[in-house]
Amino acid sequence: MAALAAAQESQDVTDWAARIGWVVGLVLFIALLYWLMRQGWKWRGTLQGDLPELPQRPDDPGQPLLEAAGRYHGSTSAGQWLDRIVAHGLGTRSRAELALTERGLEIVRPGAEDFFVPAERLCGARLDTGIAGKVLTEGGLLIVTWEHGGRRLDSGFRFDRSAEQAAWAEKINAMSGDKGAAATQQHKEGA
Repeated sequence: MAALAAAQESQDVTDWAARIGWVVGLVLFIALLYWLMRQGWKWRGTLQGDLPELPQRPDDPGQPLLEAAGRYHGSTSAGQWLDRIVAHGLGTRSRAELALTERGLEIVRPGAEDFFVPAERLCGARLDTGIAGKVLTEGGLLIVTWEHGGRRLDSGFRFDRSAEQAAWAEKINAMSGDKGAAATQQHKEGA
């Protein structure tokens, strides 16, 4: 019996210094990754620094033809759904309230910069499946194509009542005239 008792050993004690070192190292690694992502976001904004300030709402935007609430999912270069535009807060996702008037499209974003797209800069609208960082079923997003600073941009919206999006696309295309048809055709060709 004495030999059996002498052969038993106690459980190894946890090496807390090593465990804490690994946890601190992991936290620092995650912090480094987040810092690098933020630097990339800022660098993208610097590269898009030639984009002028966003148009602001006029004093009298006119009576709303259509109104909707939903989410703004971001803007990209037209036809390039992964080339996100981050300058002037266009890359910031947020809630959005939209109003379409004869003078243009008003986007009110709580917690982010509001902007206004004058009617003459609207190039068309379509229902699509995705925009940078957001992919939905067929027709899940309203994509509005517009001109700003010599560039064509696509801005993506998802309404709280998504059935309303088709009426918006039709109305914006009617307001855009030939530009709306050209923008839709360009997208279908894969440009």
